[in-house]
Amino acid sequence: MSIRVLSTDQGKSAIQKVSSILAGGLADQIRALKNEGQTLSDPNVWDGTLAESFRSDTWPSAASNLDAVATSLEELQREIAGINTDIMMAGGNG
Repeated sequence: MSIRVLSTDQGKSAIQKVSSILAGGLADQIRALKNEGQTLSDPNVWDGTLAESFRSDTWPSAASNLDAVATSLEELQREIAGINTDIMMAGGNG
């Protein structure tokens, strides 16, 4: 029984686009968002009852979620690159 391995031009293009999106700004935007959220968490910058709620309730969860997303995206990029390398080594040029 043979196992099919294939990486078409469309597949290669999609891999390049995913890598470009991740390397070309998405990770930077997540970091920037975290920085701004951290700024808003400073009571010397932004304060009041709702700002305090943001600091204690909203932001910790949001920051944690942003960290998880960043980690997941890094893993996604590594996995896609690894799979593509394996396919190409197996002769999957379509």
